[in-house]
Amino acid sequence: MNSLDSTYEIREYKWNIMLSKIASLILLVVTVLSNQVIAKDLEPRRWTPLPLGTSVVALGIGRTMGDLYFDPVMEVSDAEVEINTVVLAYIRSFSLADRLARFDVRIPHQSASWEGFLSGEPANIKRVGFSDPRFRLSINLLGAPAVGPTNMREYKVARPSNTIIGASIAVSVPWGEYFDDKLLNLGKNRYSIRPQIGAIHTDGLWSYELTSSVFYFTDNKDFYADRKRGQKPLYATQAHLIRTFGPGLWGSLSAGYAWGGESKIDGIDKDDKRKDFLSAVSFGFPVSKTQSLKLSYVRGRTKNDVGVDTDSLVLAGSMLF
Repeated sequence: MNSLDSTYEIREYKWNIMLSKIASLILLVVTVLSNQVIAKDLEPRRWTPLPLGTSVVALGIGRTMGDLYFDPVMEVSDAEVEINTVVLAYIRSFSLADRLARFDVRIPHQSASWEGFLSGEPANIKRVGFSDPRFRLSINLLGAPAVGPTNMREYKVARPSNTIIGASIAVSVPWGEYFDDKLLNLGKNRYSIRPQIGAIHTDGLWSYELTSSVFYFTDNKDFYADRKRGQKPLYATQAHLIRTFGPGLWGSLSAGYAWGGESKIDGIDKDDKRKDFLSAVSFGFPVSKTQSLKLSYVRGRTKNDVGVDTDSLVLAGSMLF
C-alpha cells in the first residue's frame, strides 16, 4: 500500500467517525422532539365521549426544557434544549358504522434551540417553523352510543358507573420543516403511524383510564449526509386517575412508559433503545358553557445513561360548538 492510499484511508476513517458522532448527536436531539410527541400523547380523558355532531377548536401553548446526556466519546457537555410550541387542533365527532367516532387534526409550530459545549467549544442551534401535523381517527368499540348532547347527558345520568373501550389510528405526515444538511430539524421527514387502544371506567366522580400505543416509522431516506435512518417500533402505555369536581372541573394524575424504538443508520443498529418514564398532573376548568382551559405539567425522565430529561408546561384552551 502506498502512502497516498494510506492517507486516503485515514481521512476516510476519520470522516466516518465524525459522521457517526454527528449522527448520534442528531439522534439524541431528535429524541427530545419525539419525547414531546409522547408527552402530548399522555392525554387524560382521551376516551371521554363527545356527543354526536360536536366540533371542538383548541389552541395550546407549551414550553419544554431539558438536559441531554451523551456518551462521553461524543465530547458533548452541559447540553440543554428549549422548545416552545403552539398547537392548533380541531376535533369533530360523528357516527361510523352506528358507533361514536371522532376525527382530529393537530398542527404544531415550534421554536427549538439547543446549546452546550462540543469538544470544549460553545455551540448552539436554533430552528423556528412548523413540525409534522398529525391526523387521527378514533372509534368507540364499547359503551357511549352515537347520540347528541341531550341523550348523552341522559346516558351518563342513567349510568354513573360505565366503561368505554375505544381504538384509534393516528398518522403524522412529513410536512414539517426539514433540511437534510442541518443538525436540528422540526420535521421528521418520514411518516409515523400509531395504532392505539384504550379504556376508561367511570364510577361516580372518579375515572380510571388506560391506553396502549405502538409507533411505527417509515425510513428517513434523506438523513444527515445522505444517510438513511430507520427505526424499530416504539411501544408506549399510559394510565390516568381522574377526579371530577363539578361540570367541566376536573384534575388528573398520569403516568406513562415508552420503550423500544432503536434506530438504524444505513442498516447499522445505534444501540439507542428508549426507556422513558413520564408523569403528569393536569387540571381542567370551565370558562363558560362552551369554553374551557387545561393546564398540565409533564415530567419526562430517561432510564438510560444516554438520553434526555425534560420538563414541560402546557396551557390549552378549547371551544365547543
